[in-house]
Amino acid sequence: MNQQTEPPAAEVRTRLPRGLVRELLTLRPDPLPKMSRPRWLAWLPHVVLGYVAIPCGVLTGMQLNDHYGVLGSAVLGLSLLTFASVVLSMFRPIAAWWLGLVTSGLVAWAIHDHVGQGQSWPWTPAGPFTLAPVLLMVALRVPPRVTVSVIGITLTLNGLADVLLRPPRSQTIIAGAALVFGFVGILGYALRATRLARGKLVEQETLTEEERARRTLLEERSRIARELHDVVAHHMSVISIQAQVAPHLVENPSEELKENLAGIRENALEALTELRRVLGVLRSEQPDDPANPHHPQPTLGELDGLVDNVRGAGLDVTTEIAGIRRPLTPGVELTAYRIVQEALSNALRHAPGSRVEVGIAYGPRDLHLCVANSAPTRSAPPSPGAGHGLLGMRERAGMLGGELAAGPRPDGGYEVSAVLPMDPQDLPAVPAPETKKAS
Repeated sequence: MNQQTEPPAAEVRTRLPRGLVRELLTLRPDPLPKMSRPRWLAWLPHVVLGYVAIPCGVLTGMQLNDHYGVLGSAVLGLSLLTFASVVLSMFRPIAAWWLGLVTSGLVAWAIHDHVGQGQSWPWTPAGPFTLAPVLLMVALRVPPRVTVSVIGITLTLNGLADVLLRPPRSQTIIAGAALVFGFVGILGYALRATRLARGKLVEQETLTEEERARRTLLEERSRIARELHDVVAHHMSVISIQAQVAPHLVENPSEELKENLAGIRENALEALTELRRVLGVLRSEQPDDPANPHHPQPTLGELDGLVDNVRGAGLDVTTEIAGIRRPLTPGVELTAYRIVQEALSNALRHAPGSRVEVGIAYGPRDLHLCVANSAPTRSAPPSPGAGHGLLGMRERAGMLGGELAAGPRPDGGYEVSAVLPMDPQDLPAVPAPETKKAS
């Protein structure tokens, strides 16, 4: 069984070299990333590398001319190629390495007949240092195996040239070149690993924040469902009782009417049983939640007690009610109370010492809520909460088909306003938010 599923050994041996060869021969662009912080220094690496390219080209020309006596246009051409390889490494590191390697070979060929007693070959004394920035850019942006291959190929060609073509009186510096290239390779690998780890950390923090927001949203929906259990259960019970009593209110009810009413009662009881079973699962997670059926659900009639509690905590709260105050459906009463409660809690937490105005307006079809606070008079202490109170308020308003808006005011305060329909229609079920999987 294992022999059929495992790839052949020859395929395993050739898969890595083929991929490595493709990466060594690629010409695809791989721009040097900008610095993320501070933003005003975003292009600093590019500027530094551009300045490094200039002395690399100048140093190559000076050593060809002064140390080896190479004259003519070859000096200018090799200097420009050295400069171009360093600049190109900002955009295409592998292509820049090939250009630098070819330039080093041309430099070795140009000085071959000019090497004096004790002079270095195939590198000029500054040769390894002019190629080092290119190798550093390669190590910063390619996998470690490619970096090792690039340095290995460079030193191997150096060794072959030293063995086969070395001038008699020259001196080799392959050990020094290996030391320089090894150092920049390790430095580039360390910087690349640090950059990748920082990127993974930012990605994980983003996923964690999204997951926290999703979990808060689901918890809020569960709490809303637990709070509305009594409302729905009450109406279902009333339907069941009315269906049971209705035949006794009519003289000589027909059998068809009795059967229909019995069916209505049976369906109501079944729906009530299923509702209690589902909501029982939700309650089992938090048996001491205030939404337990033994706790009555609050309404706007208890707003005065809520405001008194907030005043006792140190906020100056004023209330204003416009329109004809009248009882609303239980869902609207509960949602309105919770929105005002959460808005006052946010003002108490984030705007200590502020003045808060609570406005409730009963319109012909909508209930308008507004909770606005002035700028805080003292600094707010650190909040241990997750900061998703607005998410819960929007979820409650949206559940009824209403709208909620929140934002800062010009005077430095904050305002939360909501519009809730007094007779909310049946809304389609809101799907749970999608979960993003980390790759």
